[in-house]
Amino acid sequence: MFRALRTVALLLSAMAIFGQASAADWKEGTHYKKLDTPVHTSSDKGVEVAEVFWYGCPHCYKFKPFAEKWEANAPDYVNYVRIPAALGRSWEPHARAFYALEAMNALDKMNDAMFEALAGQHRPLNDGEALADFVAEHGLDRDEFLNNYNSFGVNARLQQAQAKIRGARVTGTPTMLVNGKYTVNASMAGGLEAMLSVVDYLVEKEHAADQ
Repeated sequence: MFRALRTVALLLSAMAIFGQASAADWKEGTHYKKLDTPVHTSSDKGVEVAEVFWYGCPHCYKFKPFAEKWEANAPDYVNYVRIPAALGRSWEPHARAFYALEAMNALDKMNDAMFEALAGQHRPLNDGEALADFVAEHGLDRDEFLNNYNSFGVNARLQQAQAKIRGARVTGTPTMLVNGKYTVNASMAGGLEAMLSVVDYLVEKEHAADQ
């Protein structure tokens, strides 16, 4: 019995040491980048974690459940936001659709469906009309969607988002942007799940600096 307890204690100790070493191993320039010029965040309070994504990105599609789990368990001081990227002209309709759905308070209803249609099924939803038909399939008002899709407000939100993405020098998705200061992607971190371990480290770093 004593030997078993001692073995468990040693394993727990080893796991703790491994966890500390892993955190210590996250290196600027290797596992994450620090921006020369930080970009603005949505709030002056807390630590902002922004997920930069594209609905048609297969890697974003795979990353989605990990990101959602992380968000659900994030500390209260974390402000989690999603930023749809328009890194190419063909991506812009999907980013615009994100903000149109947000304006309709329909993101919770449509987010999974958008990912499934674009990244999962590769449906050709490449303009406002096709996207309007698609959201109508899910019970939303087609005209209301198009009105928002083409609105000044959505255009402004889209331009602000892309300015932030350019300022952060994001070149691929998914990318995590921590407090407007650091970017993390899968190739640097060593995988999709590893991205969130690096984000954990950076969040705690920023939170500690704010105390």
